[in-house]
Amino acid sequence: MSTSPSTPSSKRPTSWAWILGLAITIACLWWAVRGVRWDEFSAAISSVDIPLLLAVVALATLTFPLRMIRWRVMLRSEGDRPVPWSALWNAVAVGFMANNLLPARAGEFARAYVVKRQAPVRFITALATIGVERLFDGILMLALMAVAIAAPSFPGHDTAQGALVSRVALGSAVAFVGLLVLAFIVAAHPAPWLRLLDRITQALLPARIAGPVNHLAHGLVEGLAVLKSPSRFATVLGWSLVQWLVNAASFALCFRAFGLSVPPEGSFLLQGILGFGVAIPSSPGFAGVFEKATQFTLVLYHVDASRALAYALAYHASTFIPITLLGLHALSRTRLHLGDLRGASAESA
Repeated sequence: MSTSPSTPSSKRPTSWAWILGLAITIACLWWAVRGVRWDEFSAAISSVDIPLLLAVVALATLTFPLRMIRWRVMLRSEGDRPVPWSALWNAVAVGFMANNLLPARAGEFARAYVVKRQAPVRFITALATIGVERLFDGILMLALMAVAIAAPSFPGHDTAQGALVSRVALGSAVAFVGLLVLAFIVAAHPAPWLRLLDRITQALLPARIAGPVNHLAHGLVEGLAVLKSPSRFATVLGWSLVQWLVNAASFALCFRAFGLSVPPEGSFLLQGILGFGVAIPSSPGFAGVFEKATQFTLVLYHVDASRALAYALAYHASTFIPITLLGLHALSRTRLHLGDLRGASAESA
């Protein structure tokens, strides 16, 4: 088994990531529990419908195999062959487990690292496809958020919080679409862009740095190949929509498990705000930011802060466990350890 030990210089950013993430987690948790009435919190937890909550966990966990199916459409091994299912599943499970247990979104690097070890795939190409995935995720989440905001049931049109959500969603949608258009342009005609990059790096960087930068750029362009095929693009878009509808269904079902009078389209808004929330640095597993982002959304729908926090903690804890256990099992099958993932993440970053 090969390992990827961190150098002293790579450990320092990881330490700062831990410190910053912990500080943000503590601040968000303090913000979330302010004003909570613990008797109402306990009553909400004790009254949850357990069979419905188990169905919520099943739906939320189903999104990970859906991610695997979508990723197989995007990622190709040498000879333009599909990557084996087992390698993809191990990488997806390990990646999301690592996001739950390691700081600084280490799971994105871990996912690319694991699939590279198990299939003839370049690390940077795998990482590029994960970046393209994030573009699809952002666009789909924002589109579904727009549905929730446009719905008559959205209660925030006349509030400062609702106006802020609308503005942020619109600005983010413009940014994501712009990035996707740029990716399309580069993927369609990569040669001029790569030549331009080569000239810039040769002019500004030492040769020992310019060479690796251009090598990485070629790998990134390979990861954008899915954008050149209309059929593959449409397939990825379709699976992305299925994945986010299933994810939203898990939130909507959890509304019923807690007896909350939140309309089903509120789940679109919730998953969108959570998408922004978990992008903030935090402790592993997005502790704190998940709870506060969920509470913020439910309060918009006039759910009191105590019941909203109960919902957030129950959903987060119950859906955290399955993918973490599945990821640890996949990690053991690949003959790796968490330390290997930490080292690979630090070196890659």
